[in-house]
Amino acid sequence: MSIVWTILIGFVAGLVARAIKPGDDSAGFIITTLIGIAGSLIATYVGQAMGWYTAGQGAGFIASVVGAIVLLFIYGLVKRKS
Repeated sequence: MSIVWTILIGFVAGLVARAIKPGDDSAGFIITTLIGIAGSLIATYVGQAMGWYTAGQGAGFIASVVGAIVLLFIYGLVKRKS
């Protein structure tokens, strides 16, 4: 059940991250949502690896938003290069 919560939090985190991140974002709604989910998953696993969360515990909302913002910046850099 924790993966479902991670995905739901990631969905909202992607939307919030896009609203917070400055600049012109050409990513669509679906890409932004997928990046938010990926950011939430990455924040969860990095947090568990660093000892911030126990096994099975998901990342919090703020960590998910930060992960999504980082991935949005990376996505923007990759998209500009191609």
